[in-house]
Amino acid sequence: MSVSHIYKEQDIIAKIIHHTINIISIEAKLFAIRCDINHATQIQDITHIIIITDAIPATKHIFNMSIHSYQLHSITISKDLREFFKKNSTNSILFWDYLSSNK
Repeated sequence: MSVSHIYKEQDIIAKIIHHTINIISIEAKLFAIRCDINHATQIQDITHIIIITDAIPATKHIFNMSIHSYQLHSITISKDLREFFKKNSTNSILFWDYLSSNK
């Protein structure tokens, strides 16, 4: 299970809970990141996306098109981000590593 919160300035505008079964951990993390990026890029006036995750090794797989099982996530995320950056060239996305030891 993954829980995501989307904020605009100081206000929470979405809380998303993802439930997945029968898939490996990296796929679950990529699926959650994929859904979050998709949701965030659809919101009006969003210019900065910050993904705080303990899955930085998994996020590196997002853009690795050589891993067949991750290609669907890669294609979808790339499409969403391409549209996001087309809206405004100053839009940005950051991945912050939140180590599980900090929890």
